[in-house]
Amino acid sequence: MLLIPAIDLKDGNCVRLRQGRMEDDTVFDADPLAPAARWVQAGARRLHLVDLNGAFAGQPVNGEVIQAICEAWPTLPIQVGGGIRDEATIEAYLDMGVNFCIIGTQAVKDPEFVARACGRFPGHIIVGLDAKEGKVAINGWAEVTDIQVSDLAKRFEQAGVSAIVYTDIGRDGMMTGCNVEATTDLANAVKIPIIASGGITNLDDICRLCAADTNNIMGAITGRAIYEGSLDFAAGQRLADELS
Repeated sequence: MLLIPAIDLKDGNCVRLRQGRMEDDTVFDADPLAPAARWVQAGARRLHLVDLNGAFAGQPVNGEVIQAICEAWPTLPIQVGGGIRDEATIEAYLDMGVNFCIIGTQAVKDPEFVARACGRFPGHIIVGLDAKEGKVAINGWAEVTDIQVSDLAKRFEQAGVSAIVYTDIGRDGMMTGCNVEATTDLANAVKIPIIASGGITNLDDICRLCAADTNNIMGAITGRAIYEGSLDFAAGQRLADELS
């Protein structure tokens, strides 16, 4: 299982939010390339970048920072989410070296967009499903819908997405542990890989994910824990390798 460090971008800074609230942020570094270098040196095999401003604006805002990270590590797989609402944005990101584009809000609002994107950019599309109590949230988590996560996941599996990033927004940035049960349920509902996100705090969470009753959790995104020090990234990846 891959442990994937998150670099969340707001106003050009590397930050972490609590439960997706833009007003409740912690700035960890004014230069996002510094934490990127730290995680790469610690053994990261993929980076998870989120344009938080873009998620609310509906279009990329921190593209220059993302491009700089891609140029610094051209062979490292990088996945990007936040504000990806059209094919032109996907094409621009892939051209700058991004490997996977994560479609979130637009996937829920226009599922056919996902199908078109998978057809045009096969192997490069991931859907991000963010949920609160099993219901999908959109618009930077500002709005919770009545749509069940598993129903959408099955639809996007048929569309040809490469993976699904599943985030429990009730736990994201709260350091309360990963919702392993909900993640496992989703992983068992589909055949495409699931990437867990939200609440991963320490080595125990990694143990619990690796012990989950599924073979379909390919990775886990971690943010605040590795920035605040409750999880040593290198030790976490070594543990995941041993248990996977």
